[in-house]
Amino acid sequence: MKLGKDIAAIVTGGASGLGAATAAELAGAGCRVAIFDVNREAGEAHAAKTGAAFCYCDVTNEESVAVAFQAAREANGPERIVVNCAGIAIAKKTVSRDKATGAVVAHSLRDFEKVVAINLVGTFRVIAGAAASMVSLDPVTPDGERGVIVCTASVAAVEGQIGQAAYSASKGGVAGMMLPIARDLARDGIRVNAILPGLFRTPMVEGLPKEAMAALGATVPFPSRLGEPAEYAALVRHICENGMLNGEQIRLDGALRMAPR
Repeated sequence: MKLGKDIAAIVTGGASGLGAATAAELAGAGCRVAIFDVNREAGEAHAAKTGAAFCYCDVTNEESVAVAFQAAREANGPERIVVNCAGIAIAKKTVSRDKATGAVVAHSLRDFEKVVAINLVGTFRVIAGAAASMVSLDPVTPDGERGVIVCTASVAAVEGQIGQAAYSASKGGVAGMMLPIARDLARDGIRVNAILPGLFRTPMVEGLPKEAMAALGATVPFPSRLGEPAEYAALVRHICENGMLNGEQIRLDGALRMAPR
């Protein structure tokens, strides 16, 4: 797909981190971008900076997603590109011990369900809503391509660490559904891919002490550093522009393989 002013794009989680970099990359390529996020202040600020539209969106809420889609389409026209970056992470073991009492505590099901609701179900909710619109659009390439959907999984989908049961389950689901969704939508000319980032310089990581950040970067074989959000965004752009990439789980990790902890 050739990017430009005729292409409307939506980026969930577009107010910060990988999503913010992606919104900036697509806007820089000339696309009409809509940022979906629950952080209104950050989202509006980044939208003003990049020339995008901001649409408040809680991916766990069906009505919120529908309203955001409507606002984005009114502002930019029907989306041809959707990039799912909205997500959260928690660190909790399946069972742990209370530091004060020593009592055994099971992983909170509410926390587990929240991570899955945002990272996995929320991603699928946006995919389904976008695909339902894309299938009725006219093709934009000689191959009959109508749209591109990119989702954010994680290397934790296959190498989850201690305390990542909920996160790994959610990201494993994202990675696992890429091929069947790509097959579902193939006849309609919609490509679907997932990126599995390794250790990236995101707000979550940047909240760590500098020494801890440096130690994380040193675990990456090459280049031995944290990934930059712009590098993730560059891969998103390439996926959008390369029509043969479909149904793939693409690692972006500097040859990193996660240890248990």
